[in-house]
Amino acid sequence: MENLTFNSPVLQLEGLIVSEQNLYPTFLFFLVFYVLIMVSNIGIVLLIAMERSLHEPMYILFCNLPFNDVFGNSVVVPRLMVDVLRPTSEHYISYRECVTQAFCYHTYTTASYTILMAMAFDRYVAICNPLRYTTIMTNKMVVKLTASAWGAALLLVSILLGLTIRLNRCGTLIANPFCDNASLFKLSCENPYINNVYGLAYTAAVLGSSLGCVALTYAKITAVCLTTKNKTLNKKALKTCSTHLTVYLIMWMSGFIMVILHRFSGYSDYRKGAALLFHIGPGILNPVIYALQCTEIRQLMLKILCSKKLMSR
Repeated sequence: MENLTFNSPVLQLEGLIVSEQNLYPTFLFFLVFYVLIMVSNIGIVLLIAMERSLHEPMYILFCNLPFNDVFGNSVVVPRLMVDVLRPTSEHYISYRECVTQAFCYHTYTTASYTILMAMAFDRYVAICNPLRYTTIMTNKMVVKLTASAWGAALLLVSILLGLTIRLNRCGTLIANPFCDNASLFKLSCENPYINNVYGLAYTAAVLGSSLGCVALTYAKITAVCLTTKNKTLNKKALKTCSTHLTVYLIMWMSGFIMVILHRFSGYSDYRKGAALLFHIGPGILNPVIYALQCTEIRQLMLKILCSKKLMSR
C-alpha cells in the first residue's frame, strides 16, 4: 500500500517503540527533562539579560547556546511526548509540518556547532591576546559572530531541505521519532544521488570545520599555557576550555554516530538513541557545565537564592 502512494500530503512517524507498561514512565521521563531544559536555559538567558555585570562578549555569545537548546527541544520533544501516548498507527504528520520540523531540527543541530565555533574564537582571543581582547571583541564583533553562526546554519539547511522537497515521494513512513532530512529523502522514488552527495558534504563541512576550528583554537591555547608560566591564566584556561570541550565532544560524537547509523537500517534503535542524546544531553548539560562553573553566574544565582530565603522568613 505504501509503494502505491505518490506525494502523499500525510506521513506516518515510526516514533519510539515503547511497551504498554512503559508508556507513562517514558512520557514522564521526557516531561521532566523538557521542563528542566526550559527552566534552566530560559533562567540563564534572563539572568544574563538583567544583570549588567554579565553584559560581556563571553556571556552574550553564550546566550545563543541556551536559546538554541530551547528552540531545538521545543521543536522535537513536545511532539515526541504526545506520540508516546498514541498508538503507532496514529502517529500521523502532514508533509509540510514534517518539512518544517526537519528544517528547525537541522538548524538547531548546525547552529549548535557554529555557536561553539564562535565561542571558541572568543576564548582564543581572551587567553592568547588578553591585552587586545577589548579592542577585538567589540559589540560589533559579537554581532558579526552571532549573525555568522546563525546565517551559516540557515543557509546550509535551506539548501539541504530545498534539494529534498523537489523530489517526488513514493513512501509515507518516517523511520525516526521525528522528521529529519535523511528520513524525508528516503521516501523518494527518484534517485537521491545529489541529496546524498550534498548531505555528506554538508555533514563533513559542519563536523569537520567545527572540529578543525576547535582543535586549532585549543592547540594554540595549550601552547600559550605551556609557554606562559602564569598559574592564574592556566587555571582559567583549563576551566573554560574543559567545559567547552566536554559539551562539544558529546555533541560531536552523538551527531557523528547519528549520521553513520542512518546508513544502516538494522541499527535504527541506536540511531534513535543518538538523536535523543543529541537533543536532551546538551540541553541539560550546558546550563550545568557552563553556568554553574562560571564564578560570576554561580555567585549571582547564590545571591538570588539567599535573598529569596531572607524574604520568605
